[in-house]
Amino acid sequence: MAIGAMIDSMVANVRPAVPATYRDIEVLPEHVVGELIAGVLYTHARPAIPHAVAASALGDELGPPFKRGRGGPGGWVILYEPELHLGEDVLVPDLAGWRRERLPQIPADAYFTLPPDWLAEVLSPSTAAVDRGEKLPIYARERVTHVWFVEPIAKTLEILRLDGATYRVVSTLHGDAQVRAEPFDAIEIDLTSLWAR
Repeated sequence: MAIGAMIDSMVANVRPAVPATYRDIEVLPEHVVGELIAGVLYTHARPAIPHAVAASALGDELGPPFKRGRGGPGGWVILYEPELHLGEDVLVPDLAGWRRERLPQIPADAYFTLPPDWLAEVLSPSTAAVDRGEKLPIYARERVTHVWFVEPIAKTLEILRLDGATYRVVSTLHGDAQVRAEPFDAIEIDLTSLWAR
């Protein structure tokens, strides 16, 4: 599949005659993120500023108490934009976290095959449909326990927990609240930091 045949802006209108492969991701320009879902290549440019602010702020809130154990329980590995190889699918969530007992050592590979315990997708108009419609069922199939959807324009944080084969919404949090959100409810998160400019 040539780069010209990429599906832009995370919108798949037509399934290609030949399924995309990891090689199609490898030849993408450096500023383009590629994901493979059911043989379809989805691409999008690096995130816009509100998206990047929200993802960075969320990592800043969770990293010290959960990754490093400063002001919290520790016990997690939390990474920005890890590449996940889940079966035939290749996904890149905005943030993902593994409980340390499941991932005692970071692999030397360029990607992870162990599904995370938690992940966050920061939604934008060009990625929301794929994040919710295409990627969420894969996360459920792979038994990712918690998924957070962060919407920086609407200023919402939606917490989902795996319930059997699908997710259920635990809570939807808005605006500038101080919140405790599972699985990181050992600390309060200041939602204002996610929307700050």
